[in-house]
Amino acid sequence: MKTRTDRSIVCSQLAGKRVLITGTTGFLAKVLLEKLIRDVPDIRQFVLLIRGNKTYRTAAERFEREILSSSVFDHLRQQRPDYLQDVVRNKLLCVTGEVTEAQFGLKSSEFTQLAANVDIVVNAAASVNFREELDQALSINALSLLNLTALVNKAGKIPLIQVSTCYVNGFNKGDMYEQMVTPASRMIPRHPAGYYEVDALIADLQRKIDAVKNECADPAALPAALTDLGIREANHYGWNDTYTFTKWIGEQIAARELLDGTLTILRPSIIESTLREPAAGWIEGVKVGDAVILAYARGKTSFFPAKTDEIIDIIPADLVANGIILSMAEALADRGSRRIYQCCSGSSNPIVLGDMIDIIQTECKQNWQAYDRLLYNKPSKDFRTVSRATFLGVMGMAKLALGAISWCRKLLGMNEAFALQDAFTTTHTLAVVFSFYTSPSYTFHNKKLQQLESSLGDLDRRMFSTDPRQINWKQYLGHIHLAGLNKYALKDKRRNKAAAHRATAQGPATIAPASVR
Repeated sequence: MKTRTDRSIVCSQLAGKRVLITGTTGFLAKVLLEKLIRDVPDIRQFVLLIRGNKTYRTAAERFEREILSSSVFDHLRQQRPDYLQDVVRNKLLCVTGEVTEAQFGLKSSEFTQLAANVDIVVNAAASVNFREELDQALSINALSLLNLTALVNKAGKIPLIQVSTCYVNGFNKGDMYEQMVTPASRMIPRHPAGYYEVDALIADLQRKIDAVKNECADPAALPAALTDLGIREANHYGWNDTYTFTKWIGEQIAARELLDGTLTILRPSIIESTLREPAAGWIEGVKVGDAVILAYARGKTSFFPAKTDEIIDIIPADLVANGIILSMAEALADRGSRRIYQCCSGSSNPIVLGDMIDIIQTECKQNWQAYDRLLYNKPSKDFRTVSRATFLGVMGMAKLALGAISWCRKLLGMNEAFALQDAFTTTHTLAVVFSFYTSPSYTFHNKKLQQLESSLGDLDRRMFSTDPRQINWKQYLGHIHLAGLNKYALKDKRRNKAAAHRATAQGPATIAPASVR
């Protein structure tokens, strides 16, 4: 890909290819799929592996109801409706399968047929719940790579793009580069080929999972017990949470199984709303920092443990999608290598947490009426950050005081729950889940990914830019992101009810994707 031309080398490399993507019911993969459909028109086929659920039994039904109906496709629906319909009808194959099951739960003949009709795999499926039950997180984020690499090898050692996270760096500190991560605990042996040997670790985790399941007498208490086990094991080996721990294990499995194959590990940092495409600020759901923003906006908390002078590494979703596409094109053009890229902003366009808070807080106070779903009233308090030690001390005293108040209210026949207790619970929950990400101790580097982009011609660099230096943080955080949260992530309940009523009256959509199984 070391060439400069007026035509898109990226599009040329992907032309005629059959691309299998997992995780398209999720936020990032939706952005990726929309971008590929919109800007890489010569892809031969999109193969979407989607598991059925209780509501929608087949992949085709789930695609129609949960993916195609998404506002991520509004631009194409408005500007090129006939083209979108043609792609869905003629280039899109939905496969009902479960990534955590051997052969995805398909018959052997179906799995063989699938492998014969795929040229590259992008794995964006993951459980991004930081406190997932350990058995679920291990299955989805790690062991599923055994099934994905089996497909890749059966298909003739086609390339695999594994979407991971920069936070596989765990409790390490300092500069984090695009390379295999050595666990902070140094407890897991490294293979001479560069990956870490995780079979014994996985077997130990599975024994502990089985023990918890056998010892837990109350089925209702089992999820919490498995969650606690995951956090303990992650902390023991050098990670903050079960998500990052199991994603790291997944990287090792992929590297081992594709030792002589083509593997690209693409690690994003904190993925937030899009910078430009398909619409500025597009987002789905509440992401890492948004939970804290929302709690502040609703008056649930104004007090949080954080290091305001440290870099908070945020990257817009469309830049991550572009990074995946560049990785796909390179892997198809130059096979037989293992590459690791980090899609992040901290090393080339850093913003510290204190500046992020100032930008968002100022915008919320000055223009709160523009964000009718995010802000019900003008914020009356400043968002305060303290050290973790101070936070734990204050929260400990507050817990005792609120417990005494609740006890008195109960004696008086009053409701034990009250506003201060609600605020305490919200603040505590947010701190447990997110404080690691707001107290950063390292800087992610993206030199290799930027070198890949620099090797391309002007057209490809414009179409598929991953460069975080184009982000104006005040504009992005203070306007684009907040507007996107307000428009896309936070729904108008009255409007939702009316839309549901109309959908029921009108019946299903007219565009029906193909399905197999």
